[in-house]
Amino acid sequence: MNTCVIIPTYNESRAIAGLVDNIRRAGLEAIVVDDGSTDDTVQAAIRAGAEVLRNFSNAGKGASLVKGYSFAVSRGFDMLISMDGDGQHSVDDIQSFISKAESSDCGIIAGNRMERTGGMPLLRVFTNHFMSWMISLVTGQRIPDTQCGFRLIRKEVMQKIKLSTSKYETESEILIEAARAGFKIESVSIKTIYSGQKSQINPFLDTVRFMRFMLAQFMKGFRHA
Repeated sequence: MNTCVIIPTYNESRAIAGLVDNIRRAGLEAIVVDDGSTDDTVQAAIRAGAEVLRNFSNAGKGASLVKGYSFAVSRGFDMLISMDGDGQHSVDDIQSFISKAESSDCGIIAGNRMERTGGMPLLRVFTNHFMSWMISLVTGQRIPDTQCGFRLIRKEVMQKIKLSTSKYETESEILIEAARAGFKIESVSIKTIYSGQKSQINPFLDTVRFMRFMLAQFMKGFRHA
């Protein structure tokens, strides 16, 4: 299966070149979607050999992901792997996603960090468990780590679902809409590399946005029940 790696970035010049280089060494094409960075992220990604798409203003992680997915599908890729650009995800885990995809008919394979939470802040552990519980309830499928940005999506999923969000909740919306479209979602255990990365999530605004999004999803589910 033709596979690429999509990396949404915003001011990740410190880590992006090494990540792209490791992806290319693994024999995969790296597609970086830069979300209006003000540092040298774009130049570093280009020098490392990535295909770079640019948002010239900050559009949000979700908008960047969708842009990358659409571009990859138009280029004929069958399996779309997304990774965060801050170096938290290990390229070594990519083969776990590919192997599972080759032996399963699932539409999405989500990375699962919750089996190895050493180093993860306790508040994030609690938040991930809570959000994953809610999304699993809506999808009717057990997804242990719905907030992980490391995942594999088959092109058929992105060709079939419609999305309405553009920020961090887009990753959750993809899971929900894929489940509603009849796709199975599975998980693989991954490791996470913590080395002082600063989260770009706004604790207040993004939490409020997520809760409003989830309320709308529960209401939508009730209307179609």
